[in-house]
Amino acid sequence: METKRLDIETHLILSRWAKTTIVTETEYTVEQLQDMADFYYENDNLSAPVASGSVKWDGMIVAPCSMKTLACIASGYTEGLVARAADVAIKERRRLVLLTRECPLNPIHLENMLNLTRLGVTIMPPVPAFYTRPETVEDIVNQTVGRTLDQFGLEIDILKRWGGGYYGR
Repeated sequence: METKRLDIETHLILSRWAKTTIVTETEYTVEQLQDMADFYYENDNLSAPVASGSVKWDGMIVAPCSMKTLACIASGYTEGLVARAADVAIKERRRLVLLTRECPLNPIHLENMLNLTRLGVTIMPPVPAFYTRPETVEDIVNQTVGRTLDQFGLEIDILKRWGGGYYGR
């Protein structure tokens, strides 16, 4: 398993449900994911460095971002470290990208997304790019990861970019 491709410092926060999602939806263990990060914090650790605006960091990705987490961030309810760090990102004008997932969306979800977008937050549902002609789930995930990292100006070699016209094989 390749764990690092970019030379950036990473801080990982896992909520209780994120841990369940990892085990349910990926081939990774929670411990493997924790080992990939430079720093790891429990979601109830509101004294973590990322909970403070005085600590410098570039931005945050919430992936996946549940509608509960979206609602917490949109309302400023910093119940846990994920929502608190997102709140810090907004107040300090740092990049915040939310990979929201829910379907269908109701008007509350859409209003929360709109309100956050107006604050400069990027709402980025992990929608497959079929022009890349993905053959595996990993192809779809890699494209989403690449497009997400684009939001931070980070380049990785697994991203397939649109070439105009037919993508072709």
